[in-house]
Amino acid sequence: MAIACITTARKDHKRSIFNILLMEKNLKQCAGIDCSKDELVVSFGVLTEELSTELKATRCFTNNLKGFSSLLAWAEKLSTKDSEVLFVLEATGVYHEALSVFLIDHGKSVSIVLPNRASAFQKTLVCKTITDKTASENLCIMGLQRKLDLWQKPDEVFTLLRSLSRERNQLIKERTQITNQLHAGQHSVFTSEAILQRARQRLQLIQEQIKQIEQQIKEVVQSSSALKVKVTKLCTIKGIAWSTAVSIIAETQGFTLIKNRKQLASYAGLDVLEHSSGTSVKKTAHLSRRGNKHLRKSMYMPSLTAIVYNASMKELYLRLLSKHGIKMKALAAVQRKLLLLVYTLWKSGQDYDPLYENNKTSKLLEQPEKTALNELAL
Repeated sequence: MAIACITTARKDHKRSIFNILLMEKNLKQCAGIDCSKDELVVSFGVLTEELSTELKATRCFTNNLKGFSSLLAWAEKLSTKDSEVLFVLEATGVYHEALSVFLIDHGKSVSIVLPNRASAFQKTLVCKTITDKTASENLCIMGLQRKLDLWQKPDEVFTLLRSLSRERNQLIKERTQITNQLHAGQHSVFTSEAILQRARQRLQLIQEQIKQIEQQIKEVVQSSSALKVKVTKLCTIKGIAWSTAVSIIAETQGFTLIKNRKQLASYAGLDVLEHSSGTSVKKTAHLSRRGNKHLRKSMYMPSLTAIVYNASMKELYLRLLSKHGIKMKALAAVQRKLLLLVYTLWKSGQDYDPLYENNKTSKLLEQPEKTALNELAL
């Protein structure tokens, strides 16, 4: 009787091991989250060893701390220990920020997808219906099938500087509008003095607020000695003022997620798009302007200053202007070069050398003639 029990136990043990070996492992696990003001629609799916995507479940949660905790517990129940769960969110205004920070603080992997990229991926799928549920499912499938960059929690200093910088720029825009209204009212016959007086009061209030914001920005920068040194070095570039340097590092989060110069140009919308096919389609190359509009706007006035006082930028501007005669196109090239220069100095920690381009050319000319010509051609 005892021998029969032992034999049966051994058979059950072997059968359980065999069943475990036959079980499919999940290569990837993902939760796609569609965020709105009050609700989170979450779809959970896996990528099997057969490289097939399977959607396991979909559920709604409230967009608050209680809902975040419930979402995390729900995802842990559905997940296995084969792989880590990736949470994919779409950047919808500010409604995704609280959940993103909550997940990062709990040690989870988070990827934030831009709306245009999510929309482009959705067009590759068979699903034509657009609802919160299908949006979360598409984000889940995207996380399973694509290799997405992981999101990192931004530094609070850079986040604060970005908010202050954008507020300052908005007030400057309002100040310009009110100044123009005052100018028009002062030269109009039908304008009331009371209207002009209220406009002057608004203008005075805005100017005071701009001074307060600039003072707060200075205090934030000076609170970090390393940040203060780097900003000071960036201001040695002719064309880059103190406010411009702060705007650049604020909009790029101190270049934390920027991996190379090409990515930075694309993020700013200063990359060139080409569209050609065979001999019938050949459109003129142009700037994408699909990046950070605040960063691109902050580079406009510095480029105008640089083409006057910065020798290398002026040479670039005149060379391109003589080539095609389009001022804005040449000015955009100066903006791109200035931005990449700021990125290089920030990463290297070096001081700005206005004679760097001349020294570089001289070193190339000192090389053997064939090598120097090849380098200059690049």
